[in-house]
Amino acid sequence: MFSKADSQKIKREFWIEFAEVYPRKWLLYDTKIRDFSFKFYVDNKKAQVTLDIEPKDDEKRKIYFEKIESLKQILHDDFMNDAVFERHFHLETGKIISKIWVEKTEISVFNKNTWPEIFDFFNEKMDTFERFFYEYKDYIEDLEMNT
Repeated sequence: MFSKADSQKIKREFWIEFAEVYPRKWLLYDTKIRDFSFKFYVDNKKAQVTLDIEPKDDEKRKIYFEKIESLKQILHDDFMNDAVFERHFHLETGKIISKIWVEKTEISVFNKNTWPEIFDFFNEKMDTFERFFYEYKDYIEDLEMNT
């Protein structure tokens, strides 16, 4: 078990090393769509690359999610066959968002031996997610276009 300070130090080292191994600018929050962002997540059991759809307006969240969902077969066939879709994902804060993600288990941010595996997973999956997004961005961001 790590102290809170030790845990924070290890996580900081993890992200610094990831940036050194894969020194590129990721899309993340720069989608140009409000409350629509890509994220990296890692803890002591799993790593995830996620697309979080979290507008305060539930109708907008629903529309964005349905747009991505309408592309689900393409995403699975041409980009990421392991993507998971959840329309109503409950955050620990109680907030409900929509989320699409891929996950790698049996790794840990606290086990430096698994870091290369996590880094490769992050790089491959985020790059793939970004290519999918750029391919269908015009459709996704146009709320007037039907799903």
